[in-house]
Amino acid sequence: MKRTIITVVGKDTVGIIAKVCTYLADNNMNILDISQTITGGFFNMMMIVDVSASGKAFADVKSDLEELGKGIGVSIHVQSEEIFDMMHRI
Repeated sequence: MKRTIITVVGKDTVGIIAKVCTYLADNNMNILDISQTITGGFFNMMMIVDVSASGKAFADVKSDLEELGKGIGVSIHVQSEEIFDMMHRI
């Protein structure tokens, strides 16, 4: 399993979750865990996604999701689980 951490942050609008999840489904990526909140009109979502069944390179997934985010007015950040874990060690 190749796990990736995806975070989405921005002003809340209709369809953010749908568009991100559609991209993931279209590219055979499975959502393992998801947390989403809206606070004061700001949207925040964190996902753990298994990308091992996708034929796409990590760099392409990262680029695609960043572009998708720009198109819907949010910031999407993609990291491999290993890098995320190293950055958040105590």
